[in-house]
Amino acid sequence: MKIIDFSKSNSVLNRFIAELRDTEIQKDPLRFRRNIERVGEIMAYELSKELEYSVRKVTTPLGIANVNVPDEQLVISTILRAGLPFHQGFLNVFDRSENAFVSAYRKYEDEHNFNIHIEYIASPSIDGKVLIIADPMLATGGSMELSYQALLTKGTPSHIHVATVIASQQAIDFIKANFPEEKTTIWAAAIDPELNDHAYIVPGLGDAGDLCYGEKE
Repeated sequence: MKIIDFSKSNSVLNRFIAELRDTEIQKDPLRFRRNIERVGEIMAYELSKELEYSVRKVTTPLGIANVNVPDEQLVISTILRAGLPFHQGFLNVFDRSENAFVSAYRKYEDEHNFNIHIEYIASPSIDGKVLIIADPMLATGGSMELSYQALLTKGTPSHIHVATVIASQQAIDFIKANFPEEKTTIWAAAIDPELNDHAYIVPGLGDAGDLCYGEKE
């Protein structure tokens, strides 16, 4: 399984991550959403290098140009609600992709224990297509794995790209253990070392959904 950690190299993406983590800049939800979208755009560009290409002849006003273009059909999926700006970043680049949406949430039994529930899925067929599952925070990996299982009711993808802004090392290990080894690539803007007692990533950035769209009850 290939794992790409963008924080291991220097790029402008690191500035967007710094702003996403910054408690002062987080007070501006518009900027927070836009920074997540920017990370999605950069990640989509890098991911595009992994796709299969073929030569297409394009007629210009002065002749014929040979251009390498991607062959594969993509389905971009996201986990509501925090995933929406991240999803949009990918869609800005892969503008001909199909789209899927999954509603997954934590249902707490007490202060520290919860189960993941899937309530809603809207997806085209993913059979034989490249599936991108975009979720900005990969804490335990539980929501990602259940969302993937729900999407499998729509077919079997040719390859799975798990894309996240910040992941915990625990979630990376969980994905490695529960996703197809030869068919999965993990893309993370940063990988943080641990989770706290509430299963939030440390140092992380807090609750991405609340920072994007306001606190929920």
